[in-house]
Amino acid sequence: MTTVLIVDDQPLHRLGLRILLESVPETQVAGEAGSGSEAVRRTAELHPDVVLMDIRMPGMDGIEATRRIVASGNRSRVLVLTTFDLDEYAHAALRAGASGFLLKDARPEELLGGIRAVAAGDAIISPGLTRRLLDAYAQHLPRATREDGDAKLETLTEREREILLAIAHGWTNPEIAERLHLSESTVKTHVGRVLAKVGARDRVQAVIFAYDIGLTYPNPAWPAG
Repeated sequence: MTTVLIVDDQPLHRLGLRILLESVPETQVAGEAGSGSEAVRRTAELHPDVVLMDIRMPGMDGIEATRRIVASGNRSRVLVLTTFDLDEYAHAALRAGASGFLLKDARPEELLGGIRAVAAGDAIISPGLTRRLLDAYAQHLPRATREDGDAKLETLTEREREILLAIAHGWTNPEIAERLHLSESTVKTHVGRVLAKVGARDRVQAVIFAYDIGLTYPNPAWPAG
């Protein structure tokens, strides 16, 4: 059973999401919130598995709410619902720590599948799509503290740096295994260690980390050899 907190400033939207989530046995609505500040408070109270987060709300928006939920150390994962697939606000939410985003007009099965994936610890958008988001908004984004990123990078072995760079290129585990001549189980182990060392909650956040520290750039080419 996956518990979900619905966050949207429109009561009708919340009702529609509640009806959908309660129509399937594997999800349970833990509660609702109509603003970012209420979302932060309710997440701390209810500890839902997934927070369905609207972005554009009066007062505290979904980006700041996401940032505060993630910073609190709460294990709840944030799934952003947005109107546009390349919405700069959705991108900012990813950088704030969201585990992914879906369009508000996504099909019901897509939304339910996304909730299951996020609850299981996966990101529901591919690292490749995150790369395109980074490329689209690179000139508008603040960079993370380089010193902090460099310190984390230094904890990686040479092989783990290769894995991080492969993740940043949007490669899947089977693709990494094939190109680096490793078994998929070995790749999975390396990926887990990389995420832990750089402090990334999932592969999407690892892509953003690699971009922030200058390990990869918009539209990169994999080094020859």
